[in-house]
Amino acid sequence: MRDVLFPVVLAVSKPKKTLKKSPKKKTATKKKTTTTKKKPAVKKTAAKKKTATKKKTTATTATKKKTTVKKTAAKKTSTKKPATSKSSRKTVKTPRTRVICISHKEDADGISSAALVRQAFGGDSVLVDYPGQMEALQQVSKDEKLKSLFICDLGLSKKTQDEFIEILTNLRKNKVAVTYIDHHDIDPAVVKALEKIKVKVIHDINECTAVQVYDAFKSKLDDHASFVATCAAITDYMEDRPIGSKLLQIYDRQFALISATVLTYNIVGHQKDPDYLLYLVEELAESKFPHEIPNTFEFAQIQVEKLSQMIAKVKHGMKTMKNLGYMEILDAGASGAVNFVMGLSGKDVGVAYKERIDHGIYAVSVRGSKNCKVHLGKIVNVLATDLGGSGGGHDRACGAVIPKPKIKKFITELNKKIK
Repeated sequence: MRDVLFPVVLAVSKPKKTLKKSPKKKTATKKKTTTTKKKPAVKKTAAKKKTATKKKTTATTATKKKTTVKKTAAKKTSTKKPATSKSSRKTVKTPRTRVICISHKEDADGISSAALVRQAFGGDSVLVDYPGQMEALQQVSKDEKLKSLFICDLGLSKKTQDEFIEILTNLRKNKVAVTYIDHHDIDPAVVKALEKIKVKVIHDINECTAVQVYDAFKSKLDDHASFVATCAAITDYMEDRPIGSKLLQIYDRQFALISATVLTYNIVGHQKDPDYLLYLVEELAESKFPHEIPNTFEFAQIQVEKLSQMIAKVKHGMKTMKNLGYMEILDAGASGAVNFVMGLSGKDVGVAYKERIDHGIYAVSVRGSKNCKVHLGKIVNVLATDLGGSGGGHDRACGAVIPKPKIKKFITELNKKIK
């Protein structure tokens, strides 16, 4: 051991005889002393070894701690990475690409509006009647791919307007573009609420819906679109309005009238055939005249025959009150018979209603003559809502949905409000 100091024995140059055993003993003693002195050195060495071992152990522990820290850090890093990937997965959503138009299915105005939207923006059409409009809107709003929604020719009532606003509010929160186009009487507060959530509202009670669609998006439409809008104006009795009358002037009046009539008879006669109604939308969107669509004139002839039979039925089954005539329709659409009821009753207002067994309600059509002095759409809106239904529309043409047990009261109250 280099750190231990050994005693140095100096050799004296004397003859061997003088050497005695005693000095050897002393030497041995010295050696013993030396060995006894070595022991503490060994202890010190052991202590140093222990100290060194402790240092090594401490160093090893420190190294382990560092390694542990590094591993922990690595683990933390590794746990963070999946978290980042998860968050990135959450932000990646299904791209919204779908365009849908919900429109009225019962007349040429709704069908024509859907056709013009399709020509301008593409997408799909959902055709509904008034009782089914909220259910259709609820279903469409669940579509995660929905990008743009158009709602055409579907008036609101006091019963449906709050739910309507709520659904559109949620759609706008999801960045869905919504355009509402209509010509029925609407509460001004509803229009403000829709504009507040940045729904594009196109609303004019002086023009039919299809004419408003044409006027708003004519830069995206071809020349034939003006004829489709003209037919809608004719069938909604609004061809004398500012824009509608200008469009009608483009075409021969009789040609436009017969085309609008054929289109209307095909729509009314296919209310139970939704696929055919969608087919009409597609054909009109492809710039076809009604007479170019296969079998339209033949089917219109069948409808004309049915309507001619309706005249006799109305004469026999119609009833009258002081201010209106009314009748329940059993084997045809109420909208097709209501004008006969008004005309043959000699009253200024006609009411025709047909039971919708699947909904437990009556679908009601109301028409007024030019001598009618009240706004039928506003009256029907309030009255239908008070009776647990819904309704509304124009001043001389409107509709309602009335619970079956309340139909008689609806007619009685409507008669009272007409002066």
